[in-house]
Amino acid sequence: MDANQLMQEIYGICKRLEGIRLFDHNFPFNNTEMQMMKEILRVKETGGQIISSELAKALGVTRSAVSQMVKKLEAKNVVKRVADDTDRKIAYIELSDSAKEQYESMKGQIGGLMGGIIARLGEKKVNTFVSVANEFIDAFNEEAAACFTSKKE
Repeated sequence: MDANQLMQEIYGICKRLEGIRLFDHNFPFNNTEMQMMKEILRVKETGGQIISSELAKALGVTRSAVSQMVKKLEAKNVVKRVADDTDRKIAYIELSDSAKEQYESMKGQIGGLMGGIIARLGEKKVNTFVSVANEFIDAFNEEAAACFTSKKE
């Protein structure tokens, strides 16, 4: 395979991976909303609380996008804003009890899906895929950095 063919193959694989929507199959939440719920729970499990700007940073989206998600999910009684005891300008984002249950249920379904993939492909193939994909990404990033850094100088 030459470099041009490799580029085309990688482009095709990336487009197919982008097309994977774990949470679009009869789930009430999309990928970003699920990631937000996961982040809120992760922080809560460590004894902390999270504000919108921290959620935006963790999710790689704007504060405005988080604000829109929070408004939408507040209307569905999924999340709630909780004012800080000492500074009323600060509002923490928390999950409702019913949302925690829904999240755990969906997490279990996704675990079943991943288990099915492992059963279908075999643990060895899945481990090889993950290992080679990570190795490829590392090599790509290192080569890209070397290639584009030397051209800037």
